[in-house]
Amino acid sequence: MPPLDTQTLPLVGHAHADQVIAWYHGNPISRSRFLGDVQALARQFPARQHLLNMCSDRYHFTVGLAAAIVSGKTSLLPSTHTPEMVRQIQAFAPDTFCLHDSPVCPVALPEFSYPASFESTGVDETVPQIDGAQRVAIVFTSGSTGKPVPHQKYWGELVRSVKAEAERLDLAAASASHTLVGTVPPQHMYGFESTVLLALLSGHAFSAARPFYPADIVAALEAVPLPRILVTTPVHLRLLLDAGLAMPTVALALSATAPLSSALAALAEDRFNAPLLEIYGSTETGMIATRRPVQAPEWRLFSEIRLYSRTTGMYVAGGHVSTPIALNDVIEPVGEDEFLLHGRSADLINIAGKRNSLASLNHHLTAIPGVLDGVFFMPDDLAHGHTVRLIACVVAPALTPQQLISALRERIDPVFLPRPLLFVEALPRNGTGKLARAALENLIHAQLGSLSA
Repeated sequence: MPPLDTQTLPLVGHAHADQVIAWYHGNPISRSRFLGDVQALARQFPARQHLLNMCSDRYHFTVGLAAAIVSGKTSLLPSTHTPEMVRQIQAFAPDTFCLHDSPVCPVALPEFSYPASFESTGVDETVPQIDGAQRVAIVFTSGSTGKPVPHQKYWGELVRSVKAEAERLDLAAASASHTLVGTVPPQHMYGFESTVLLALLSGHAFSAARPFYPADIVAALEAVPLPRILVTTPVHLRLLLDAGLAMPTVALALSATAPLSSALAALAEDRFNAPLLEIYGSTETGMIATRRPVQAPEWRLFSEIRLYSRTTGMYVAGGHVSTPIALNDVIEPVGEDEFLLHGRSADLINIAGKRNSLASLNHHLTAIPGVLDGVFFMPDDLAHGHTVRLIACVVAPALTPQQLISALRERIDPVFLPRPLLFVEALPRNGTGKLARAALENLIHAQLGSLSA
């Protein structure tokens, strides 16, 4: 059941029609222009209830999101867009269509291409008021069974979450409009909240660009006016700092998806000459805490958010988290509103901002015809900031490495593809069928040693 929220809340927080919402290829997009694009796109949408918003341009994504909201549709935001995930999304919502801005639709769904331009038919300048109980998105994570796990997102909860973030970042009552430049995709929960919704609901602006390489990040920052905020990840941040480029002025840097070391955070603050804050949250909860690692290791919860210890683990509730949700991390409460983070629980992994579990990856591996047994292995971090590659051991005498990798590409995101992929005669399972980490490490070391001999 949706949370009881009787309030209606505005679609945008910009007070004036000429206030800038976005920067699109160097041009400012006003609230009036944005609402006009939203109204025009909503009129053209097909009569289907669900859309997979795959627009890579952040402005196109946001117009598509807003058009879906005002027309009562639900945006589907899966963790990946692999063929297997798309098939499962279609099974979940058979009436789904794909909104995209690519030359060719990238997935096998009924498509709707983002228009090259909109006809000017007059704009209703009234800011739409959205029912707080309206379901506006379903964000998916990949569960241990390999099936997408849906998490309903309602407008009132999202608004409260973003308002709490804006207050924490001192953006709620900022005298100047800030421009957010994000290296993370808007389909990711972090990018969704901290680049799109934060700008949309707090009267700030966002850059339509989604830079990845260091020179592109610098160019995207330089293309928008001061004050600027960089919304990024540890991987992007490390690449940017290692590039040795002159850093544009930023007022603030945000990081999420994996904890930063205090050394990397200090280097970033020195190079940016600005504070760097980390955001803690999950697809299930949204944002719930921040910290400034150069000052303290503790995370501070958003106002009204509280931790609850139960026999089944640590839970969080309050504020925009309407019902208690279990946290998939090892949490140590410190006082009423602070905690220490000691790593992920169970087998959850995070690579380049993408989250998955070893159980899910193992499921996909062993589901491939011809695979008799198989397991993914996450090596220990060798150095902070370097992307760790997964290793997989597989028993599949009838398959070639090329065939197996091709089959995995159909099922998992490319960042989780194993490097290396080791073919073995058998896995060292014990009498109960379990794999001890030490035994698996010994097997991997032996296999790697024979390859290099």
